[in-house]
Amino acid sequence: MEKTLPPIPVKRYFTIGEVGELCGVKPHVLRYWEQEFTQLRPMKRRGNRRYYQHHEVLMIRRIRDLLYDQGFTISGARNKLQELVQGERDRRKAGVVPLEGMEAVEIDQEEFDAAIIHQEEDKTGPEAEPKTAPRTVDPSQLLHLRRELFEIRELLTVGR
Repeated sequence: MEKTLPPIPVKRYFTIGEVGELCGVKPHVLRYWEQEFTQLRPMKRRGNRRYYQHHEVLMIRRIRDLLYDQGFTISGARNKLQELVQGERDRRKAGVVPLEGMEAVEIDQEEFDAAIIHQEEDKTGPEAEPKTAPRTVDPSQLLHLRRELFEIRELLTVGR
C-alpha cells in the first residue's frame, strides 16, 4: 500500500488542492488537521483561501506518515510531532544543523587535525607551499560558522 509521493516543486505557496495531491490527502482532511495540529497554520487570503508554504507541506507529509503509515492516533501524532519539533529546536540551538535529507556529521577534533596535517604533508614539488605548523581550529569558531551558515540557509528558504 506504500504510495510514493511526488516531489515538492520549488515555489513559494501551494493551494490546498496542490497540497492534497503532493501529500496524498484530501482537502477536507487538511482542514481538519489544521484544527488538530497547532503547528499547521497556512496563510489565508481572499475568501479564506489557504496558501501553504514548503515547510508546511513537509509537516503535512510527516503528519500523514505518523497517522497512516506508523499507525499513531491523532493525539499520539500530535505528541510525537511536538517531540520532533522540540528535538529539532534543541539541535539547532546546540549548533547541529543537518542539511535537508542528510544526517548531521559529528567531527572528532583529533581526526580533523590529523587530516589537515596529512593534507599538508601530501603537498610536494616546486608548487608546494613552504611547510608551516598545522592550523588549529577553535571549536567555537566552527560552531559560529555553522550557525551563520544555518542563518543563510534560513534566509534562502524564506525566499522560495
